[in-house]
Amino acid sequence: MADTSMSPPRGRFISFEGGEGAGKSTQIRLLADRLDTAGTRVIVTREPGGSPGAEIIRHVVLSGVGKMFGPEAETLLFAAARDDHVHSVIAPALEQGIWVLCDRFSDSTRAYQGRLGNVSPELMNAMERVTIGRLKPDLTVMLDLPVEIGMARAMARRGNDAPDRFESEGVDFHQGLRDAFRQIAADDPDRCVVIDASRDVKSVASAVWLAVLKRLDPLVENNQTAPA
Repeated sequence: MADTSMSPPRGRFISFEGGEGAGKSTQIRLLADRLDTAGTRVIVTREPGGSPGAEIIRHVVLSGVGKMFGPEAETLLFAAARDDHVHSVIAPALEQGIWVLCDRFSDSTRAYQGRLGNVSPELMNAMERVTIGRLKPDLTVMLDLPVEIGMARAMARRGNDAPDRFESEGVDFHQGLRDAFRQIAADDPDRCVVIDASRDVKSVASAVWLAVLKRLDPLVENNQTAPA
């Protein structure tokens, strides 16, 4: 029998969710920097994507091809991408004691395809059993802000580029998405924390860091003092 006495403790898994323009990529990068300073090994990834196979599916989904076949087909595409991502990247990293920060995860599928696409909970649950099993984020940061602010930020960010599959949706769609994320957080308060993302970047980053300290305490695990 292999000696597992020196195996590293399991890494922690943090997902970031929110509507367009919520600042997920920025906040993930800032949190990754702080964790690295605290002596925590960390990787940053995203969905759809994050692994070679999943990145191919990302292109298909964001191009709008999946929409042509309906929300159930989109759900299957996301499930295929997530399966490759989990088994190629997320699970191996956690087993090595590395913290994983993920820009979107299964909550996005439940919000976009489940709540807004009316995909049945039975199909959503079945896809999760196949792709992630019992794997769930240890903490999910819900970055929440008014739809009008988020859409304006997304428009400024992409400049002259064409909007992708989801950015091109209207205000009612994005309001429904915001409501869906808030409901997910309300239904699972032990895992989710809602943070006001309409504030400046530094204030949001501080709130994210405090949530991580409160829920997961990386500084205690690494015997470090908090970075300034």
